[in-house]
Amino acid sequence: MTKDRRSAPRVRVNLQARWEGVVTNGKATITDLSRNGCFVLSGGEVKVRELVWLEIELPSLHLLHFWAEVVDEASDIGFAVKFNSCSEEDQQLLTNYVDHVFTSEPTKRSE
Repeated sequence: MTKDRRSAPRVRVNLQARWEGVVTNGKATITDLSRNGCFVLSGGEVKVRELVWLEIELPSLHLLHFWAEVVDEASDIGFAVKFNSCSEEDQQLLTNYVDHVFTSEPTKRSE
């Protein structure tokens, strides 16, 4: 059994996103989100350790921008990333959003 590498609370979400990798880019849906990373539901080819540019649209219509590293991929389904860098403002907006969903909607917590 593999150990869960996630160190931050996660929430189930349905957020629109766009991403660009080395070979492929596309539209996506973020289905699982934490302060440290997310799952990107999207077709397209990525490799583990690849750096991707990710843009996530919050319900407030604010766009968050991240450089993220692919940590796992599921062919033709999507891929998991850990966030490497973003602006301080985007990090704060992400933290606030995840904390809000985690505390106000307990049914959306991911285990």
